[in-house]
Amino acid sequence: MAKIFNWGMFPKADAEIVETNNYDGISEFVKCSDVLISRGNGRCYGDSSLQKNIFSTLALDKFISFDKTNCTIKCEAGVLLSDILKVVVPHGFFLPVTPGTRFITIGGAVASNIHGKNHHKDGAISKYIKDIELLNESGEIMYCSRNANKGLFINTIGGMGLTGIILTISLRLKRIETSFVSMKSIKARNLSEVLDLFDKYNNYTYSVAWIDCLSKGAKLGRSILMLGEHSELGKLNSYQLKKPLAIHSDKQLNIPLMFPRVTLNSSSIRAFNFLYYNKQLRNEYNKIVPYSSFFFPLDKLNNWNRIYGKNGFIQYQFVLPFENGREGLKKILVKIANSGLGSFLAVLKTFGEGDEFSAPISFPRSGYTLALDFKLTTKVLELLDELDEMVLNLNGRLYLTKDARMAKTSFNNMYKKSFSHPAKFGSLQSNRIGL
Repeated sequence: MAKIFNWGMFPKADAEIVETNNYDGISEFVKCSDVLISRGNGRCYGDSSLQKNIFSTLALDKFISFDKTNCTIKCEAGVLLSDILKVVVPHGFFLPVTPGTRFITIGGAVASNIHGKNHHKDGAISKYIKDIELLNESGEIMYCSRNANKGLFINTIGGMGLTGIILTISLRLKRIETSFVSMKSIKARNLSEVLDLFDKYNNYTYSVAWIDCLSKGAKLGRSILMLGEHSELGKLNSYQLKKPLAIHSDKQLNIPLMFPRVTLNSSSIRAFNFLYYNKQLRNEYNKIVPYSSFFFPLDKLNNWNRIYGKNGFIQYQFVLPFENGREGLKKILVKIANSGLGSFLAVLKTFGEGDEFSAPISFPRSGYTLALDFKLTTKVLELLDELDEMVLNLNGRLYLTKDARMAKTSFNNMYKKSFSHPAKFGSLQSNRIGL
């Protein structure tokens, strides 16, 4: 048995972990376990991949095929997105959807139906999955696609690992001319201004805003909006043209130790927010940056979760429909600012419509989505209970991949469609929210 926790370091669970790339061995583990869940690289934030029996997919790390003509790649579920990028970028391809870290497994990406900075234009990863091989509760391997075992295919994408163990995935890729991003960065004085900017620049493929969630009054929700497009060859400088499809550095600055709990407080967060907002001297600037800088800024810090101390932190992400999103975001930001329990990281994006080829518990839906990080304290848990009620009253919902404490009643009211899965597969989260 080992003490296991995910990126938020809360909660922690005693678990037996089995890791093998032998499909017969995986089948035997499934058949011999009363209940189990799959776990990839542990980059979900809460307890959605925790259970007393865990199958680690990290040994399922093989590439099976790369079809450049049809823009597809097939690999096992434990392959990291970072490794996929190393294979495909030099050939002029990119992931169609990527979250804020490249250190997750492709199996975890499918189970979470990940979204990125381009959801308003390109949707979630569900739109790009061709087929899945899944090991079911009987230990049998099932081939699933939009035509074969369609129901199982749909429920697996965004199904939080509750339908079985994902073994392989075939995925459509995006063509790119270069591995650089043309980025536009714009300062916004408040929430209303940044939401207007999202509307104005809705034609951009990628858009995301950092928000100062401790600012109040006329500065409530002051932000920096970052827009991006995969850069064309003609926009690169002479140095960049030497390696237009370069793999950008994986070098990281390591956080070797847990920070003291007092490090992150309202004063230090307020100071960070002031410096971050004011580091951009001009109202707008444009530049060409490596894809790693635009898509994965936090990946530069190895073990950045240690900044929150040994008790860990809660990542809280919700989506609100556009029709009441502006007023709803304002109310929620006022609530957070007045609490003094600032979020060290606050990221705002827009979503397009959800995809029919994803599970009923898949998160993305049309609207505004805000992700927040809070150092774990009793006061924070009380605040989040209040935010749950506000999100629910605004017809919003929370992201299960980042949830660590949502109540069963909140879940049932936010996700009104039924979702059934084999009793063999379950997590601490699915037990908690009554799935």
